Amino acid sequence: MSDALPVSVVVVSRDRPDALKRCLTGVSQMRYPAFEVVVVADKDGAAAAEALPFARDLKIVPFDQANISSARNLGISHAAGFVFAFLYDDAVPEPSWLTHLAAPFARDDIAAAGGFVRGRNGISFQNKARSVDARGYTEEIEVTSEGATVFIPKAQRAIKTEGTNMAVRRDVLFTLEGFDPAFASFLDETDLNLRLARAALATAVVPTAQVHHGYAASPRRRSDRVPSDLFDIGASWAVFQRKYLPEPDRPNHWRELRAGERNRVLRHMTAGRLEPAAVRRLLRRLDQGYTQGLERRRGGAALSKTPVQAFRPMPVATGPSRFFAGRAWQASDLRAQARAAVDAGDIATVLILSPTALYHRHSFAAAGFWEQRGGIWGRSERSAPLIQPCSFSGRVNRELARLAKLRLLYVHDQHH
Repeated sequence: MSDALPVSVVVVSRDRPDALKRCLTGVSQMRYPAFEVVVVADKDGAAAAEALPFARDLKIVPFDQANISSARNLGISHAAGFVFAFLYDDAVPEPSWLTHLAAPFARDDIAAAGGFVRGRNGISFQNKARSVDARGYTEEIEVTSEGATVFIPKAQRAIKTEGTNMAVRRDVLFTLEGFDPAFASFLDETDLNLRLARAALATAVVPTAQVHHGYAASPRRRSDRVPSDLFDIGASWAVFQRKYLPEPDRPNHWRELRAGERNRVLRHMTAGRLEPAAVRRLLRRLDQGYTQGLERRRGGAALSKTPVQAFRPMPVATGPSRFFAGRAWQASDLRAQARAAVDAGDIATVLILSPTALYHRHSFAAAGFWEQRGGIWGRSERSAPLIQPCSFSGRVNRELARLAKLRLLYVHDQHH
């Protein structure tokens, strides 16, 4: 029997059933030996989860309020793991995600852990390792590239974990009273980070625990990341100030924050993505949210320490992680092979190379396989040289080595 710590993966979803299906398909391919999945979703999201072939292995919890903190707290009440891991519905984890993210909790002094988040192109990082202060301002921090770097908070800075790639020890989360429902959709995990720091609890940062975050459209932003409503941002900042900033510091802090939001929407306007009237409406909604947040009740949640449901482990597939590489004219055949591999319970990655220097892009297809496209001489990691002279087979082997640890790839499993 595995001695892996039982982990509950909590996914909250609202207004994004298609993204949720893709997320859960990726989660189902993880090779961690002891995890369950708790899905807290609105009606459409719950229906999407129930239509998946592995639906009976999920804990699906209906919830129809626009409050991610309340939804997570409900998910926590249904979760029975030793560690709770959190993932957004528009993200997909690497198959090795939980293996790396859960590893630090073998140490009794680790309260939380976070990993790295890749952006929409599947290559560049949205977030790596950061700290955050009581103003909500972040700074990059250095970590080792292998294993976990453990930080014990000092002074006024906390370790920033991302809401789409973080884990917290069960007993710690209950002691801290979960997520504060006053943060409906913004600053929720930052608030938790600062409470962890105030309690002088250690957080591990694990670079190899990676997820891909797509920024799907929501009621608060469009698919191109242009904001459609700033009310919750304003409200959350008001709550945040009341919790962490002395009252005399709040007016200047708010002026700085508001100026930043104004500059952001003006950049979208000058780029042609927003009309002037929309800019005025967004800033008005920001101010309205801030005013409402000054009156919003803040504090922890009452959590049930006895899980509503017993631990429901996901069946863990044992098929290999397979790698299919070829040229652009072979794309259809490669995808067909990948789909067949996924249907057989394997992890599948397709690498499609063109005789160019095009930058690479990496994504998780709805059919359940990973696909990377780009030029034989183009960049994958964006810090690499602009042109990378190599042969087709040399580039295939280079990408295979780059992905091996994340994708659980081994030489004898490859097909190219």
